[in-house]
Amino acid sequence: QVQLVESGGGLVQPGGSLRLSCAASGSIFSIYAMRWYRQAPGKERELVASDTSDGTNYADSVKGRFTISRDGAKNTVYLQMNSLKPEDTAVYHCNVIANDYSGGYYYNYWGQGTQVTVSS
Repeated sequence: QVQLVESGGGLVQPGGSLRLSCAASGSIFSIYAMRWYRQAPGKERELVASDTSDGTNYADSVKGRFTISRDGAKNTVYLQMNSLKPEDTAVYHCNVIANDYSGGYYYNYWGQGTQVTVSS
């Protein structure tokens, strides 16, 4: 089993910045992907940014403002969010795809979510 602990959400004014963190712990052999999703009230869950062996990708709505990065030694993924807008308000969830032994099946794990509110 893998546990994900997220932190860094909060209330910020438009134009401000926040940095989200997601630390993965437990039985981890290798991580295939670390991703951030978000879900705003009344809307479907949206993939915001991903970090895989193929590189990083971003939703068009956050390109140039958000940066995903990973600390492999700590099994931690970060989401630096700059120039925040009210429409970025959502619950942000960390998602990790990992296995617990060489050649093992990769499982999907989710964090509990952290609220980001952008408002003046």
